[in-house]
Amino acid sequence: MKAQTNTVGRPGAEQQRLAAAREQKIPWKKWGPYLSERQWGTVREDYSEAGNAWDYFSHDQARSRAYHWGEDGLAGFSEDKQQLCFALALWNGKDPILKERLFGLTNSEANHGEDVKEYYFYLDSTPTHSYMKWLYKYPHAAAPTPRGIPFALA
Repeated sequence: MKAQTNTVGRPGAEQQRLAAAREQKIPWKKWGPYLSERQWGTVREDYSEAGNAWDYFSHDQARSRAYHWGEDGLAGFSEDKQQLCFALALWNGKDPILKERLFGLTNSEANHGEDVKEYYFYLDSTPTHSYMKWLYKYPHAAAPTPRGIPFALA
């Protein structure tokens, strides 16, 4: 595959960054979108006696947790070891808590387990993550609470 070049025949900025990372060991890929959208309810964070990761703790409890094996967040960005993590916190002025992670239902709450109830899209990114574009469709109305589930949508 031929390297991309700009209009004057020289490597473009992204190709220069990739070459610098490869040849000069400049850590262009140290930072990137390495945060999951949802860490709660995963097997890695299950410390329950029965081994039921989905029911170990709820989305409502997730906002008060520090995770042992990773972090989560909306449009999350971190260094490759996840020792320093950044993510968005949104508020529509109607929900009682800040929106910090995707909402989903667990096995006992929905059909076939976890089902994220939101729309988000990764639109673009360069290989070095020097440019990234993400779209989240944030609800303007208060989140509806499914019957039988304590408030967890935000």
